[in-house]
Amino acid sequence: MMHQLPVSTVRLELVPATLPILTCDLHHDAAGLGRLLNATVPASWPPSLLDDDALAHFVALLLEGSDPFFCSWYWIRSGVGGADRVLIGSGGIATKEGSDDTVMIGYSVLEEFQDLGYATEAVRHLIPAIFSDPAIRRIVATTYPELKASIRVLENCGFLPAGPTGGCTGMEEGTVMMVRERDTTEMAGLR
Repeated sequence: MMHQLPVSTVRLELVPATLPILTCDLHHDAAGLGRLLNATVPASWPPSLLDDDALAHFVALLLEGSDPFFCSWYWIRSGVGGADRVLIGSGGIATKEGSDDTVMIGYSVLEEFQDLGYATEAVRHLIPAIFSDPAIRRIVATTYPELKASIRVLENCGFLPAGPTGGCTGMEEGTVMMVRERDTTEMAGLR
């Protein structure tokens, strides 16, 4: 398993997903999730892409330790001085099937926090954390071509179009792939 560290941005704290956190989320225990994250969990939680199947898969990956690159973070929006902490989204990576140096990134933000730059901010800061593992050479993401905001997030974080996925394993039919190659000049991290 990739070593997960918290990641801080200007407006966010990206908290590594632990087994207790994922278990609370899977069992829809908002109070427990809030306590573990030290944050308010909005009534609209979870975001659309973080369903029970995804959470159960994440729990299994943690328990089995079968994916050396799997890691996930819960995105907490912090207020002034850490006040008003609110859970707004999550994102993580897993090994791209058939590749030993490529991970797939996925993320989802609650609707009321979309179009405010949070996804770009989080992904931009996760990239150096992901590339801190020297075995990872590239990060890929898939999205639907009509999801312009998702494509914009990826482009703003240095991902380049790689064409249609063709419905390969782990990729839905009709999606396009975006790729971010390792850039050694940014491995010093974001300040």
